[in-house]
Amino acid sequence: MKKLILRVLFALTFCSGPTFAQKFSLNQVLSYPFPTELTSSERGSKIAVAINEEGKRNVYVAEGPSFKLRKLTNYNTDDGQEISSLSISPDGNFVVFVRGGDHSSNEGSVPVNPAFDPAGTKVQVWSIAFAGGEAKALSEGDYPAISPKSNQVAFIKNSQVWIAPIDGSVQAKSLFTARGSSSSVKWSPDGEKLAFVSARADHSFIGIYSGPGKPIQWIAPSFARDGQPRWSPDGTHMAFIRTPGTGSVPDSILPRKHQPWAIWTADLNTGKATQVWKAPATLAGSMPTTDGGANLNWAAGNRIVFVSYHDGWPHLYSVPSTGGQPLLLTPGNFMVEQVMLSADGKSVLFSANKGTEKQDIDRRHIGRVAVDKAAMEMLTAGNGIEAYPVLTGDGNTIVYLSSTAQRPLVPTVMDARKKNVALIGEELIPGNFPKQMVAPRQVVFKAPDGIEVHGQLFEPVGVKGKSPAIVYVHGGPQRQMVLGWHFMDYYSIDYALNQYLASMGFTILSVNYRLGVGYGYEFHKPAQGGATGAIEYQDIKAAGDWLAAQPNIDAKRIGIYGGSYGGFLTAMALAKNSDRFAAGVDIHGVHNWVRTPATQSPEKAPDAEEALKIARQSSPVNWIDGWKSPVLFIHADDDRNVAYSQTVDLIRRFENKGMPYEFLAIPDDTHHWMKYSNAVTVSEATAEFLKRKLIK
Repeated sequence: MKKLILRVLFALTFCSGPTFAQKFSLNQVLSYPFPTELTSSERGSKIAVAINEEGKRNVYVAEGPSFKLRKLTNYNTDDGQEISSLSISPDGNFVVFVRGGDHSSNEGSVPVNPAFDPAGTKVQVWSIAFAGGEAKALSEGDYPAISPKSNQVAFIKNSQVWIAPIDGSVQAKSLFTARGSSSSVKWSPDGEKLAFVSARADHSFIGIYSGPGKPIQWIAPSFARDGQPRWSPDGTHMAFIRTPGTGSVPDSILPRKHQPWAIWTADLNTGKATQVWKAPATLAGSMPTTDGGANLNWAAGNRIVFVSYHDGWPHLYSVPSTGGQPLLLTPGNFMVEQVMLSADGKSVLFSANKGTEKQDIDRRHIGRVAVDKAAMEMLTAGNGIEAYPVLTGDGNTIVYLSSTAQRPLVPTVMDARKKNVALIGEELIPGNFPKQMVAPRQVVFKAPDGIEVHGQLFEPVGVKGKSPAIVYVHGGPQRQMVLGWHFMDYYSIDYALNQYLASMGFTILSVNYRLGVGYGYEFHKPAQGGATGAIEYQDIKAAGDWLAAQPNIDAKRIGIYGGSYGGFLTAMALAKNSDRFAAGVDIHGVHNWVRTPATQSPEKAPDAEEALKIARQSSPVNWIDGWKSPVLFIHADDDRNVAYSQTVDLIRRFENKGMPYEFLAIPDDTHHWMKYSNAVTVSEATAEFLKRKLIK
C-alpha cells in the first residue's frame, strides 16, 4: 500500500502514551537565521557574512570596533538561490559573491530551480559596494577571485577564465582560452598575473597567464595531477600539490591503498621545480579528505603550511619552501579543520575538537598557532561550538560562528588580545524561537567488534513511563555531529528536528559511526567500509541495542531516520534488523552499491568478482526480503549527490514484492533542500511518520 505524505499540521499534544506537552512548534524551531559564509577584508576591520533567514538569503556586513551587522542585499523570497564565494576587496570597498547553484553538490556551477521560476535561473557573479547601493551582476560564472588591486574580478565561466571590472562598468570578457577545464584561479601578489589549474581528463597542469599576447607559462608540466597553486609572497615562486595521473593496470578494489601526494615548489623565473615534501607511503599518509584537504598555504618566512593525516590525526605542519623536515604545529589526538592563514602570513587560525574536557572531542573550539613554532593556543573553551574562524586584516579581531545546545549559529567577535567576546546578529533570531531546549549529552558505547562509538543523546523532559526512541544517522559520511547546534546548514536542520522530536517525547541518539571524522584515521577510513563491507552498520545496530537496554526506553518502539549516507544506513537497519528498528524514514539514501566502473581499459581488477559480491551484500536491496518495518522514502529529483534513481529502483522492488511503503517526492530541489519550505516539508513528514508509527 502506497501513501503520499503531504505537509501536515501537528497537534501540540498527543493524547495517548506518556503524558507530555510540547513547548514549541516545528516551524518555530526551524525559524532560526543561519550564517553560511563568513569572510574579512585583507586590510582594516571589515567583515561580510551571508545569512539564510527562512529561505531569504542575503549578505550582511559589519566593521570594527562596533561590528554592528548591516543588511547589504535585499533578496526577499524563498527562491532556493544560495549565496557562495563571498569575499571583500582588499581595499574594503566592494563585496563580491555568487548567487545560484548548489555548491554542496558535485555540480556546483549548474543552476537550480526549486521554486519553479518560469524564466529559469542562473549562476552569476555579483558585486556591491560595501557602503551599500545596488548589486550588479558582473556575468554568469562562478568561483570569483578579486585582484589585489581591488579593480577586477576573475572567475570561471564555461570552464574558462573570464574577467570583469569589479564595479560592473564594462561587460565581462573571456581572458584567454585553454584546453581542458580551468579552475582554481589565483592572482599574483602584485595583481599582474593569474595562476590557474587546467584539468585534462587523466592529468592536470598549472598555468600562469601574464597578459594579452603572452603565452601561458606552464609550471613543471608532467604526467601527474597538479593543483592548489599558491604564490609566494614576493610572487617569484609557486607551491602546488602533485598527485599521480589516472592510468596503469587496474588494481585490486577491496584492500585499502595509500594515495600518494607531494608538495612541490617552482621558481617562476627559471622554471625549475623541486619536490619539497612527500607524504609517507602509509594509509594515513594519503591525501587528507577532511575539510579543505591539504589546506596548502605559503606563509611568512617562506614556510609552506599544510594539513596531513600521516600521524593518525589531521594536523597542521609547516616546512621550509626549500624543503626539509616538516614541523608538527598542532600535536595531539584531535582533528584540525577550517584552516585560515592570517593576512600577514605569520599565524594560522583553525577549529578543532580539542579542549580541557573529555566531551570536547564532540565539540569545536578555535585555536591559533604560529607558522614557525609548535606553540598552539586554544582561544575558546567551554560547552559551546565555535567554527569557521577568520582574522580581520588589521589583526585585532577574530571572527567566527558560534552556537550552544539551545542557541543556533551566530557570528561572534573576539578581541585578538583581550579575548573579549561578543555575539553579533543575535537580534535576527525571531522572538518566538524556542528558549528552552534539551542539551544533548555525550554517550559512548561499543560495537560488536569492540570499537568505541560516540553519540549525542537527546532526552525528553517530563516524560513519565518508557519513551519511544529514535536513532539519528548523519550523512556524508565524513561528518561529525556535535554537542550543540551544528555549524553546517544541512545538519542544523536535523539538529532542530531532533530537538522537536525530543519535545514530542522521543529519546534520540545521534550516532557518530565509523567513516565519520573526529576520532582518528582508523575510525575515519576503516577496512571494509561502505561498498567493501558496510562495517559501519555495526555501529548503527549497536546504537539501537544500546537504546533498547536503557530502562526508560520501550525496546519495541525504536525508530531510525537519516539522509544521504544516513539514508543508506537507515535502509540497511530496516532491511537487516526490522526486529530492532520498528519504523524509519529513508531520506535520499544509497540503496545499491553495484556499479559498472567507467574505464577505457579492457582489463579487469583482479578481485572484481569478489568486490561485486561484497558490494551486493553491502547494499540494502540485497536484504529486502527481511524488510518488515514501515518506511517513508523521501527524495528530491534534482539530486546531484545521490541519484533519484536509487529510490526509484528500491520502490520498484517494493512494488514487485507487494511490500507497503510511504513516500514524499519533491520536484526540482536538490540534495540540500535549497528551498526552505521544502526543508520544512521534509522535517514535518519525518516527524509525523515517526509519531504515527511509534507513539501509542
